[in-house]
Amino acid sequence: MNIVATGGGGFTHQSDDLLENYVLSLSDKKHPNIGFLPTASGDNETKIACFHERFKHSGNSTHLGLFGTVSDVAQWIHAQDIIYVGGGNTKSMLAVWQSWNLPELLRNALHRGTTLAGVSAGAVCWFDVALSDSAGSGLQPLSCLGLLSGSCCPHFCNKADPAHAKTNNKDRKTVFKDLISEGKLPAGIGIDDGVAVHYSNGELVKVISARDGAAAYKIEANGKELVTKTLPA
Repeated sequence: MNIVATGGGGFTHQSDDLLENYVLSLSDKKHPNIGFLPTASGDNETKIACFHERFKHSGNSTHLGLFGTVSDVAQWIHAQDIIYVGGGNTKSMLAVWQSWNLPELLRNALHRGTTLAGVSAGAVCWFDVALSDSAGSGLQPLSCLGLLSGSCCPHFCNKADPAHAKTNNKDRKTVFKDLISEGKLPAGIGIDDGVAVHYSNGELVKVISARDGAAAYKIEANGKELVTKTLPA
C-alpha cells in the first residue's frame, strides 16, 4: 500500500519530473491509469491541463471534477492505478470529499493496491492531522483522513506568508515545531517543496529530493526537548 506525499511544486508549478517519475515507477503497468483529483483548487482548469500535459505519454490520464457534471465517483476511483491529488484548500477539499464518500473510497482503493499521491493539500490529507492555513485564520491543526499516522507540514522551509502577517508572523517550520513542542500536534514530518516522502504499508521507506538543499524532517517531542532529524534523501 503506497502513499507518496510531496511538500510543494510538481507539475502545477515547476518541473519536478524526478518525483513524478518515482510515483509512476510504483505501478507495475507500462501505461497505468492515472487519475487527478483537483478538488482543492476548485477544479482549476489550468491545473487540470497541466496534469494531462505532464502525464499524456506516461499512461491513461483522466480527472474527476466535483464542481460541475460529476462522473460515477466510485467507478472512477476503482479504475485508477494511481490517484494524484492537487494542491489548494485542504479544509474545503475534505468537506467536498466527505459529501461524495471519497474518504472511504480512497481508503478502499489504497487497500486494493492503488498508489495514492499528491502535493501540498494532496500530501497532508493522508495524515492524521496537518498544519494548514486553509481555515482562513492562520496556520492551525486540521484533522485529515488518518491513512498515515502523525502530523504533516508542507512547504516546510518556505518563508512566512505575508497573508498571515497580522495573526501569525512565523514561518510554517516554526509554527509546526511550536505546536508539537506544546503538545497541540502529534510528532510528524515536515516536507520541503521539491521533496516527496514514500510510505509503504504505513511506514516511511524513502525520501526523494528533486532540488538541491531540499529535504524532509522528522520532528518529535522527547520530554521537554524538541528533536528535529533531517531524513536522508
